This record gives sequence, structure tokens and C-alpha cells, in this order.
Amino acid sequence: MREYSEPIVLFDGVCNLCNGAVNTLLDLDRKKRLKFASLQSEYAKKLIEDRNLEEQIRGIDSILFWDGQKIHIKSNAVLEIADHLGGFWKISKLAYIIPRPIRNLFYDLIAKNRYRLFGKREFCRMPTSELKDRILG
Repeated sequence: MREYSEPIVLFDGVCNLCNGAVNTLLDLDRKKRLKFASLQSEYAKKLIEDRNLEEQIRGIDSILFWDGQKIHIKSNAVLEIADHLGGFWKISKLAYIIPRPIRNLFYDLIAKNRYRLFGKREFCRMPTSELKDRILG
């Protein structure tokens, strides 16, 4: 079994909103702590299988966050990703005072309508040579 000890953002590779979020995270993550893998990639499928995450993520196909030890879903994934950016972004942890069902209500509303609102790509993004070490295939 692979180690998967690094923090990995798992995202919908054909979703324009998700790809935009990845582009933003790549810019904000100046220390290059985060790695990325589209949910359609063999890498993500293998991580999910190797760590027996199928039950935990059932029905979630937008953004997930593997912190190196456990999977975070929905609004928790977004908050944990922001926390991993460090600096000012750590303040996002304050959002945990909002009950998870309320946070997830907003998350689900956006996730459910993301293709209609932001569009969809035909193919997953291909990493440029400078991003090859951060976008996992």
C-alpha cells in the first residue's frame, strides 16, 4: 500500500469551478505544501481504494481533501485546505463554529449547480512542466 502522507486536494477535473479553485490554490500555496489530483485520475482512484475511502466519500464528486492521514469532505475539506495554506488563511478555522449541517447546506447547493453555473470541460487539466510535481496523475 502506498503511503499517501502528503496533503492532496482531490477535485473534479472536468468542472470549471473546481479547476478555477485549483488554479487559485496553486497561486496561494507559496510554500507548495499541497498536491492535487483530479478525481478522474488513476492516482485518486488508487488512493481512494488503498485507503478504503469509498464509503466515506460516496456521492461526493467535487472537492475532497486528504490531509495525509484522513479524508475531509464537503465544507470541512474547504476549511482544511485553507488551513494548510497557512498565514492569514488559518483564520478560516473560525468557520467551524458554524454547525456542519449549515456549512454543508451551502456547499451542497454550490456543488449541485456547479456545472450549470460554471460549465464543464471535456477533459481533465494537463499539468504544465512546472506543475508536474504538484499535480498527480
